Amino acid sequence: MLKIEDYDVTADRGFLTPHDMPSVVLPAAFVPVVDAGMKLSDYMTSCRVRHFLNQLPEVDMDAHLEGLDDAQLRMLMVHYSFIVQAYVWGEKDAPKVLPRNLAVPYCKLADKVGQFPLLPYSGYTLDNWGKLDPAGDVTLDNIYVIQNFLDGVDENWFILVHVEIEAKAGAALAEIPAVIQAAKGRDVGALKTGLEKILAAWEGINPVFDRMPEQCDPYTYYTRVRPYIHGWKGNPALPGGLVYEGVEKFGGQPQAFRGQTGSQSSIVPTMDALLGIGHENDPLREYLDELHAYRPPKHRKFIEDVQKHSTLRAVVAEMQDAEITLLYNRIVDNVQQFRTRHLEYAAYYINKQVAKGDGNPVETGTGGTPFMKYLKKHRDESRSHFIGDYEPVARPPLLGAA
Repeated sequence: MLKIEDYDVTADRGFLTPHDMPSVVLPAAFVPVVDAGMKLSDYMTSCRVRHFLNQLPEVDMDAHLEGLDDAQLRMLMVHYSFIVQAYVWGEKDAPKVLPRNLAVPYCKLADKVGQFPLLPYSGYTLDNWGKLDPAGDVTLDNIYVIQNFLDGVDENWFILVHVEIEAKAGAALAEIPAVIQAAKGRDVGALKTGLEKILAAWEGINPVFDRMPEQCDPYTYYTRVRPYIHGWKGNPALPGGLVYEGVEKFGGQPQAFRGQTGSQSSIVPTMDALLGIGHENDPLREYLDELHAYRPPKHRKFIEDVQKHSTLRAVVAEMQDAEITLLYNRIVDNVQQFRTRHLEYAAYYINKQVAKGDGNPVETGTGGTPFMKYLKKHRDESRSHFIGDYEPVARPPLLGAA
């Protein structure tokens, strides 16, 4: 049986960091980096953020990386990632070169943790939060963002909604190994119990996603949140990518990497792997396959192993047990509802906004792909995976029909 602890997954936090990130202390050499991260809002408001970030020291990563524990590596990735994004997108015109004082240490750090050298979803969300009451739960009324760009409520709320969603998913993810085992053994009782727990978790996830508009306005998101999380692949402001000055492995050539996006979350891909939901080849499918490499290594492995071992869909179809089939369909329905809400938010938070410069296009996502028609297609493909006759639960749109 798969063991979730082998994949950095926990029942109470899912893919979120297991560490208390606000208590992480970094060595003295990184104090200027942390200070700069905490001052990003002030630097960016001055409209000359690069002037200040150019003054940061080039930390000798070779002297420090081996001595850093997992929590310290994650915290350092959070701060460096925000600093690099602010350097690229924090002024009117994007630079063609990331200076070596940032590029060299950041690339060595990214290599150490197995990720690309730009802001990942893990640095933006999974490792970037703390609890107001340490004894309380990971819920919107008890969490805060550690590192941000402009320190506004819309920016923080956008991140924190994703944090609670990730936490809520933990209960579903924790049941996956037992469900896979029960399906293989045709254990009706265990399969029913596991699917009930997964369904209960999903019925807690979607209401959290519905809360996004409460404190994250579409216009504010587009103009004050989204501009800073783009990557440098498929972005018209950096058509050739970005040069990482002094990074030997890149040989002075510009590099094009995908931007941070909620599609880097591992929740839905893991559920697709468990449920046997597949998608036809199209540009978004190719993009999502590419994006898989942007996830933390152990999360990637979890998705791959679940996909390798799950026989759930075939077993449910074969068993023809009405109760188990209904549970399976209701879980598929909840995943489809999540995709539908994502599509609606993409329409109102991005596609229906008025473009504000080349670096923040309305036709492509922060990962650099034309997203609208393919999100619709993947939503519809999810609907096609119900087993037998099933009537999906109707949920009204929050912001209008997408």
